[in-house]
Amino acid sequence: MGSHNNVDRFRQRMLDGKICVGTGIALTDPLSSEIAAEAGNDFVWIEMEHSHIENSQLIGHIMAVRGTNAAALVRVSWNDPVILKPVVDMCPAGVIVPMIRSADEALKAVQACRYPPEGSRGFGPIRSMYGFASMEAYLEAAAEQVMVFVQIEHIDAVDDLDNIVQVPGLDGLVIGRNDLSGSMGKLGQHADPEVQAAIDKVFAAVQGTGLFVGCSVGYDLSVVDAWWPKGCHFFSIGGDTDYFAELAAEVARKVHAYD
Repeated sequence: MGSHNNVDRFRQRMLDGKICVGTGIALTDPLSSEIAAEAGNDFVWIEMEHSHIENSQLIGHIMAVRGTNAAALVRVSWNDPVILKPVVDMCPAGVIVPMIRSADEALKAVQACRYPPEGSRGFGPIRSMYGFASMEAYLEAAAEQVMVFVQIEHIDAVDDLDNIVQVPGLDGLVIGRNDLSGSMGKLGQHADPEVQAAIDKVFAAVQGTGLFVGCSVGYDLSVVDAWWPKGCHFFSIGGDTDYFAELAAEVARKVHAYD
């Protein structure tokens, strides 16, 4: 189960209390995902909400990390079963659904990724069935094959956390501190006490639920120092475009210094 998408390894590292690190992928070429995976990351965060990666390119990214130790996590563009269906059928290790604002919306996301009777996912797998000897064996394992994370990035979601964490079939939450702060009228004010209090509510809400917590931030290791002790399991740090731009700028500055 899950051997070709590394979901088992990713999940087990978190269960074992080990930190998982990854990086964001926004470039269309799947070589970006392969490079990130081979660099030693536990997962790659393939970005479809704020990039121009399309489904025809996404499959290449998912396949590119198959032979590595990294898991492919895909952030879809919206909480829509029509959007989620082909992504789940590509069999990433997990999907991240943005801008969830209530338990009802979280349930909608989970059900789009689960077959009846637990959900409403349409049946049409290809990659998902690799390694299974029968339809029955596949269906028995299907719910564990692709993890479902919902993004907590609006104060409405924070206010409904007690219900969101009870959604059946949900694997975890992802904290989106920028949009969360924006929904509070404090965009980018990460150190604001009210924003910090809202984030702390996320960590408090998952205690004892078995849910995992992750985040995606820029190159800011202070977030790891602050959130790892609070129970954050996985961190997506920076991204392919960030690292390319920053290193290119550093080299340009050093060479121009010869003038």
